[in-house]
Amino acid sequence: MDQKHNVVRMPSERLYLEELEVLKSADREAKPAGWQLSPKAVLTFLVGGEVKGMPITPKYIGNKRLVEMAIATLLTDRALMLIGEPGTAKSWLSENLTAAIHGDSSKVIQGTAGTSEEHIRYSWNYAMLLAQGPSDQALIKSPIFRAMETGGIARFEEISRCASEVQDALISILSEKTISIPELGREVSAARGFSVIATANTRDRGVNEMSAALKRRFNIIVLPAPSDIETEVDIVRKRVAEISASYELQAELPEDEAVRKVVTIFRELRSGMTLDGKEKVKAPSGVISTAEAISLLTGSMALAGSFGSGRIQEEDIAAGLQGAIVKDEEKDRLVWKEYLENVMKKRGSTWRNLYYACSEMNN
Repeated sequence: MDQKHNVVRMPSERLYLEELEVLKSADREAKPAGWQLSPKAVLTFLVGGEVKGMPITPKYIGNKRLVEMAIATLLTDRALMLIGEPGTAKSWLSENLTAAIHGDSSKVIQGTAGTSEEHIRYSWNYAMLLAQGPSDQALIKSPIFRAMETGGIARFEEISRCASEVQDALISILSEKTISIPELGREVSAARGFSVIATANTRDRGVNEMSAALKRRFNIIVLPAPSDIETEVDIVRKRVAEISASYELQAELPEDEAVRKVVTIFRELRSGMTLDGKEKVKAPSGVISTAEAISLLTGSMALAGSFGSGRIQEEDIAAGLQGAIVKDEEKDRLVWKEYLENVMKKRGSTWRNLYYACSEMNN
């Protein structure tokens, strides 16, 4: 089997290898130290275009200026932080930026409550350490350490989920661009091209406030939720098509009307207001993001392909909506019921079947 179809998820540099190769062959602009593409070619890779007759897939659908600012930040000695609500493509943009610039997006630290300072600096193989003392062979380098050595980019996902003392371990690295290893009596200095791209959540639970000192080491770019329904529909449609192809789901892609209905529901619950501005709605306890809409529709495709006709039905969407919206059993069930009765039920015949399917699922 083709290796490309034998893994669950491929990194961007492999998924879009052909596009990167075409961009490299056509790129005549000056390339910064350590970069495989010029800034303009990186921008084309991210926002889309056409090079030598090959269409370049847009990786980020949104404000082009924000992408230009992100690329420009990485040309300086400043690190980049992408901030936004869940589902605003922070991680996706971070991965594709790194893939385009260095061709290796694998140097990742996933921020959690259990992330320690060792994950940021280095740790030891303790069996080797006890056997022969501190040595290069016993040293386990963090992703940031390896990025510094090679002049690459390290990605720090969900930095705001880490404890404050762990976040602060980054301050000296970003300021001095060195990691001290006192056990070996030496320092490692960053090669040219080194940088860090961090992502931070603004709404989810379990988030720790970042210190002003840490924020000063980053250029911060806020990625907004899609500004209008057409943009969000485009994002959802595109990502569902990509994911379904990757997983080889045996179902038809959702019709535009189904995508629009899901996006409408999510936007209204997220904003607390119907799209026409005529009625307020209660928001559920969970975060109703664009990423959730994408997951819902790919899940509906899996249901339709495995247990249905291969074409998404209202019952498949209703099952996904129930799981996405009702996170807190009692509170969210009532919020969802109120939305069904006060908003969806009144929308006429085109929404009737979905209303009945959702009401049955919620009882």
